[in-house]
Amino acid sequence: MTITSTRPQLSYLSDQLNQLKNKGTYFKLRVLEDEQDPVCTFDGKKVINLASNNYLGLTTHPKLREAALEATRKYGVGSGAVRTIAGTMKIHMELEEKIARFKNVEACVVFQSGFAANAGTVSAILGKEDFIISDELNHASIIDGARLSRAKILVFRHKDPAHAEEQLASVKDQPGRKLLITDGVFSMDGDIGPLPALCDVAEKYGAIMMVDDAHASGVLGRNGRGTIDHFNVHGRVDVQVGTLSKAIGALGGYVCGSRDLIEFLYHRARPFLFSTSHPPSVAATCIAAFEVLEQKPERIENLWENTRFFKKELGRLGFNIGGVNTPASETPITPIIVGEGRLAMEFSRELFKEGVLGTGIAFPTVPEGKARIRTIMTATHTHEQLEKALETLQRVGKKMGIVS
Repeated sequence: MTITSTRPQLSYLSDQLNQLKNKGTYFKLRVLEDEQDPVCTFDGKKVINLASNNYLGLTTHPKLREAALEATRKYGVGSGAVRTIAGTMKIHMELEEKIARFKNVEACVVFQSGFAANAGTVSAILGKEDFIISDELNHASIIDGARLSRAKILVFRHKDPAHAEEQLASVKDQPGRKLLITDGVFSMDGDIGPLPALCDVAEKYGAIMMVDDAHASGVLGRNGRGTIDHFNVHGRVDVQVGTLSKAIGALGGYVCGSRDLIEFLYHRARPFLFSTSHPPSVAATCIAAFEVLEQKPERIENLWENTRFFKKELGRLGFNIGGVNTPASETPITPIIVGEGRLAMEFSRELFKEGVLGTGIAFPTVPEGKARIRTIMTATHTHEQLEKALETLQRVGKKMGIVS
């Protein structure tokens, strides 16, 4: 027997979904039917893809494909256990050693996702007697990790080191550890955290310094080493978090730092302790991806060439892409801010009908009144594809009164 209706105990969920529909922010998942490419097929329609985190086009790279296939043939499809029992394979250690060398740190541990890396690390290294000083626009995984730690949370104004210092100063005489944490690149606006100034503040007050570099990995720094390398603050950031799910093209997250930090996370980070380790094919794919980063820096150059062109043209067309009351993008993430959530979702749907995938994002992911289409450039978009996408954005934007 198949049960298809919602039972009374969960009827409140239906009510809340109806509220989303009334606000115009309800959505259905779009289904990708082929490869994650600059042009691909969603829900049976071929579209120019402006929504993917596949910054360098590595999801389909031949070297990564072959690495995955070879590891599957050699090791099978799964690891069969959590890391601390029987699921640490040699290839997992090889990946972590490769990342540590790449990031110029003592050690690294890989998690099942970037979200798990952030949430698991913050909640492991702090407790209820401690303090977290966090940028107001930090990623949800940082926020959740802070809540799970039960530490006291102080929020500082976005990219405001002086306010971060005020918050730290207010608790400097309180017992407990202090953690200062920021995104390297902020995922909704594409701006870069002020790491040198924040490192100064952390060092002044003896705070632990932590950076989530998910959207900077493979994008900023030498060969994509991230914001720590971009700002040359090596040795000043105690905890570096990165992802294997965006520019690296596969799946997972990682934490880099001292050997003691990593060994402590082996013992106390709950996502590490209670989740089965990566399939060997994924670990092999990630190793291959870091080799591509080291050997083919032109991919990153192509990414930035496309980014500069697309930003310039969006601004020329009159779209609001940040600045003044909204942070200005400094990376391949470029928001097209339209304001009201219903309008952003309608804009997204109309773009899709015309052959462009640009996902609408509204509250609570972004503040009320800051709804947007978040666009992301990749290294593999062609100039012709970008020109066509821009023409569509302009035409649909004019029709909807978003640009004049």
